[in-house]
Amino acid sequence: MAPTLRIVIIGGGITGAAAAAELAREGQAITLLEQHGIAAMASGWTLGGVRQSGRDPAELPLARAAVEIWGELAKTLGADVEYRRSGNLRLARTPAEVDIIRALVSNQQALGLEVHFLSDNAAIRTVAPEISRNVLAASYCPTDGHANPVKATRAFARFAKEHGAVVREGVAALGITTQGNRVTGVDTSEGFIPADRVIVAAGVNTPSLLSPLGANLPLSIRITHVVQSDPLPSHLLPVFGVANADCAGRQEVDGRLRFSSGAGAWPGDPSEWTERSLAPSAAQIRSVVDRVAQVLPIAAEAPIARSWGGLIDMTPDALPVIDAPRFPSGLVIGAGFSGHGFCLGPVSGLLCADLALGRVPRHDLSAFRLGRFTGRVTTPSQLTLHG
Repeated sequence: MAPTLRIVIIGGGITGAAAAAELAREGQAITLLEQHGIAAMASGWTLGGVRQSGRDPAELPLARAAVEIWGELAKTLGADVEYRRSGNLRLARTPAEVDIIRALVSNQQALGLEVHFLSDNAAIRTVAPEISRNVLAASYCPTDGHANPVKATRAFARFAKEHGAVVREGVAALGITTQGNRVTGVDTSEGFIPADRVIVAAGVNTPSLLSPLGANLPLSIRITHVVQSDPLPSHLLPVFGVANADCAGRQEVDGRLRFSSGAGAWPGDPSEWTERSLAPSAAQIRSVVDRVAQVLPIAAEAPIARSWGGLIDMTPDALPVIDAPRFPSGLVIGAGFSGHGFCLGPVSGLLCADLALGRVPRHDLSAFRLGRFTGRVTTPSQLTLHG
């Protein structure tokens, strides 16, 4: 029998929590560190879309595998994560956007995904009657869906804890220690934790933890704003987005509308964010509502209950890093999900677990290696699809 490993996971988002759940289930000695609270950042602010459509070809196999896991997740974790496989619409508002959506559908169909091109407004409104009559066309993937991001992430963390993991919220990782070619532990705000493996799934804070080790993860930090309404009668089943990703939305299980803006630049220090510093102004809230109302008119009059901001860890190619670099040995990275990592969480967690245990990963990770950025002039990518 292989010896039990001491594994510290930095980051209480869905990737870190899912990795903790799997490794704890397998009997490893797990400590999950989260500077704020479980699902405090990207895995909490997110729209909660669980989609395959619109994915990069390298990412699509991970998304398809994740959707299968989502279907059984409530049973696996013993918790209702509010997963609904109710489809995803990507809307075209102009003739130019119609061409973008048509090409997206063609490319995704060629990869074997069930996705349909809805060529007129009547076809769209058959799927989602509340969509504006001004929308010209859409893609529709019936096997996409959505889930409650906070409930899902916390369910993974709870499962990990039930299987012996130590979950420490409010504890910041200050640095990763090494000796020779190996990681030896993590310095935290509450003292040193020895470790045989360290998984860094810390989102926007990942580069600052990696750079002292000589590892460079180039991220551009973006901000998006999210608005949530009071509960409404059931109007909309699929998640919706638009061709240029400047808004997206869904109706939650309890009837609330949850919709988001596109991504803008954020010049702040990612280690010093607070809910207040990310919160949208009244004008920004109005802008989000007005944009969404162009494609979903009921949003214009929906009473607003809450609003918040979230940060996106964008890599230059908008693909995540899921890797175990050669130096230092024992380090695993799962970060840079670029605004569309929530769906992948159950799979990215498993992949981080594979890497931490030295197993051959269950999916091809060649497109997600950290080394792909070495020697390249990297420029910030544009968010193309989220939700």
